[in-house]
Amino acid sequence: MAPAADAGRSRLGDLTRPIPVDKRISRRPRAALFTGLFALGIVAFIGIAVFVLPVGTWRDQTVDLQQRQAQLDELQRVNNELEAETMRLETPDGIREAAREDYGLIETGENRSTVLPLPPLPTDLPDGWPYNVVTQIITARTTES
Repeated sequence: MAPAADAGRSRLGDLTRPIPVDKRISRRPRAALFTGLFALGIVAFIGIAVFVLPVGTWRDQTVDLQQRQAQLDELQRVNNELEAETMRLETPDGIREAAREDYGLIETGENRSTVLPLPPLPTDLPDGWPYNVVTQIITARTTES
């Protein structure tokens, strides 16, 4: 309980009462104001450095993680395809098929025939009526590809 002498006094009385000059931290109020503002600025700077600046780095890391995850997914897909190809080549039919494709293996009783691709058509046609139309068609088809 509060003593009888303090009855009716506010608890904020000590904060609202002026501080005597000899008990003040700084005797010059302007210097105290600038010191307080400087200290507040330092605290604000530290707060920004600790809480605000890492947000940009965090966002960059999120984008980088998404890109790395996409790369990892693609590498895993390719790895699975290669593993399936390896398992197929471990069978006798797979070995035979690979030998046919890569080394031209021919089984007993088979005849080998090679079909070569068609050579490119000439595009240096003479000037004149039917050839200029054909040249325009060839030019249009080659620029579309």
